[in-house]
Amino acid sequence: MGLQLPKRVQRVAAGTMLGSSLLLVGSCSAEDKAQAERWAMPATSPATEQAVHIAELWKWAWIALLITGAVVWFLIFFASWRFRRRSEDEIPVQTRYNLPVEVFYTIFPVIMVLVFFFHTVEVQNKILEHDPDPDHVVQVVGQQWSWTFNHSDDPKDLEGPVHYTSGTASKIPTLVLEVDKTTEFKLSSPDVIHSFWIPAFLMKMDVIPGQAGEERNSFQVTPTKVGTFKGKCAELCGTYHSRMLFDVKVVTADEYAAYLAQLEADGFTADAPLLGGSDAVTQANANTNHGGEE
Repeated sequence: MGLQLPKRVQRVAAGTMLGSSLLLVGSCSAEDKAQAERWAMPATSPATEQAVHIAELWKWAWIALLITGAVVWFLIFFASWRFRRRSEDEIPVQTRYNLPVEVFYTIFPVIMVLVFFFHTVEVQNKILEHDPDPDHVVQVVGQQWSWTFNHSDDPKDLEGPVHYTSGTASKIPTLVLEVDKTTEFKLSSPDVIHSFWIPAFLMKMDVIPGQAGEERNSFQVTPTKVGTFKGKCAELCGTYHSRMLFDVKVVTADEYAAYLAQLEADGFTADAPLLGGSDAVTQANANTNHGGEE
């Protein structure tokens, strides 16, 4: 026979556990509370029109999961209390059957999965919609181990002249975008698979070698916030994958025009998109710090 504690001791223990739990919840830092308020999303998100759909899907998925968790915990504690051993001589029935309940907990999870699937596909379709006439086109090249951004002078002519900026083993490149304008990213790679990710935009996509022209992976964004954001490669692409960082600056129309003019004045123009920086694929400078975070 197991040790049976007096009911008074049991109540004190239960009260102590409840008080400790409330104290633990109340001791969360301001940063933890802020993160909870935004449902663990990055502080700078959603920073594009498309990202709002992803943020909403994420939020309502959390709400559904929290409700499900609360129901499960309630049923666990209710069953533990309702069918507890009431005396030393009484042994509760060890098997019970309830057909409606069993049907419920078999069918309801299937319904939940179907609902999640429906809304996920709906959001996916929204964020992958392509405006046939975007304001800007940036041909993004991911290579071991940096990035090149080709701003097409004529979005209709993707192989024509470009203004470009390119990262190297010693420099993190900066991608400049115009606020409230739709930019299409066309992704290509000369070596291995990379993944183009801007956390504040809540969107990433694989950069696959061997794709050319309209076969390339692509997506569009419409930034809604002026500011500086971080970008990185989200696919393990080799020894120095952690150095595939870049900055994103969302600026006003005048600042964007001035940026392109500065690239032209500095000689960063080409008759066709560049496939990568001059020393991006290099072992000699691979140990050189980018000058940014790793």
